[in-house]
Amino acid sequence: MNDVAWMLPIPVLLPLLGAGLALVVGRRPRLQQLIALTVLAATTAVSVVLALAADRGPVVLDVGSWAAPIGVTLVADRLAALMLVVSQIVTLAVLVYSLVQNLTDDSPGAPISVYFPTFLILSAGVSDAFLTGDLFNLYVGFEILLAASFVLITIGGTRGRVRAGSVYVVVSLLSSALFLAGIALTYAATGTVNMAQLAERLAGIDPGVALVINVVLLVAFGIKAAVVPLQAWLPDSYPTAPAPVTAVFAGLMTKVGVYALIRLEVLLFPGGRLDGVLAAVGAATMLVGIVGAVAQDDIKRLLSFTLVSHIGFMLWGLSLSLRWGLAGAIYYAAHHILVQTSLFLIAGLIERRTGTTSLSRLSGLVRSAPVLAMMFFVAGMNLVGMPPLTGFVGKLGLARASVQAGTPAAWILLGCGLATSFLTLYVVVKWWHQAFWQAPGEPSPVLMEPVTGPDTSARARAAVVRQVARAEQVLAPAAHRAERAAEASRTGAEQRALGTSRLMTATVGVLIVVQVAMAALSGPIWGYVDRAAESLIMRSPYIESVLPDDGRGTGTSDTDSEGGGH
Repeated sequence: MNDVAWMLPIPVLLPLLGAGLALVVGRRPRLQQLIALTVLAATTAVSVVLALAADRGPVVLDVGSWAAPIGVTLVADRLAALMLVVSQIVTLAVLVYSLVQNLTDDSPGAPISVYFPTFLILSAGVSDAFLTGDLFNLYVGFEILLAASFVLITIGGTRGRVRAGSVYVVVSLLSSALFLAGIALTYAATGTVNMAQLAERLAGIDPGVALVINVVLLVAFGIKAAVVPLQAWLPDSYPTAPAPVTAVFAGLMTKVGVYALIRLEVLLFPGGRLDGVLAAVGAATMLVGIVGAVAQDDIKRLLSFTLVSHIGFMLWGLSLSLRWGLAGAIYYAAHHILVQTSLFLIAGLIERRTGTTSLSRLSGLVRSAPVLAMMFFVAGMNLVGMPPLTGFVGKLGLARASVQAGTPAAWILLGCGLATSFLTLYVVVKWWHQAFWQAPGEPSPVLMEPVTGPDTSARARAAVVRQVARAEQVLAPAAHRAERAAEASRTGAEQRALGTSRLMTATVGVLIVVQVAMAALSGPIWGYVDRAAESLIMRSPYIESVLPDDGRGTGTSDTDSEGGGH
């Protein structure tokens, strides 16, 4: 199973190397774009190979051959590999969207020379967070994300983006400080930060100390996942960024927090001690988020609130501490990455076409942009959870887990999930009706020409007409030439913009096709996710892969093995 272990550093190192190379060629944007596209295409292919290998067991690599728990270990089990594959697909799609947008877009929000290196660094941080088997290296991955995301969220330098970026950074630094404090407490109590070794040692420390560590890390990861009541920063931060940045943030940033929560509550602190807290937070997140979405007129803010709301579904599955619940949470996280990214990119296309994201100012797009309307319909219904799409599969798994648990908290979560789904349907129908289905409003009344006064004689009017005619004869040739030139320029710009919009639409279409394919292959994918949940609950496959031979790591050489190891 470790015959592909040498590939584990590639999703982290290759984007970092690509970012450095892209900075060197910063004056050649086309070459920058080629580098970024090549790097992310390669890491996507590697992630698929790792996911296939992880289905036979965790793929483990001790970096620099320093054996765990001393060195940094990279681990790709089914959970990490699945999240890595989906994140790479989304990152690659958003990059292509950015490349196409950059062909003619000269607005302040357009990608500039620093965009592509920063985007690659963001990809490296996401991959590092998913693959690391070390708690401190997880912190490093989060900090890479923070540094890159601050640059991306303020790109263009507008006042609104800088203000939103400042709020985002302050909240992220608070989360990072809590995370670092949690790491310090963990190391002081156990003497290690390797997650496999922590899974063995945390059970032996004082229960009160373990609870404090659990709560500190839970709050730190909860801020990053934007769960209620720690979500207030998100709706004000994401909508101000350019469409590609908002899309990749919505798809990935909160899911990294959810991934960390799964590792925390299943691998490090099993037993469900805080399941009641997670259930209450999950129910509140679902309801508060979707009620906020109902009240929004701007599409980006509406989507930001639905993003918060549907994080609650993942907490629902996590709080049940059952195999089906955990499988539903993992499946729903992968589904939500694709759907939320697609919807934010669709919002970007709407803004590009109409110049606004206000629902009250939109109408008739189903006639002028039928392909866009169709893509929104599929993604919107997937968000709602209509069968047979992936949202339905994930929610069905969560519902079955609640019925299986049979506790009052599980039934309350099921009721909150149903209510949230119906309100999500209302939000999607509202968007569809106002932006796509509603007929355009009446045009503004045309201003009437001034009425000639009663004292104006016919002879004076005739004289004015003759003067205007002579002036038109003199100015007509130059005016016609200028008009033809302006018309040609407008036509060329419109054709370029139309071609760009088609390519951007095609990029979103690929994500829609991936969602449909995921629904068509829901059986095998659910089987993969179910096996991931089983391994996570067992914990032993992860621990034994990282710490075989009574705790000695896998980074030993042949000489070490023959001579008794380290």
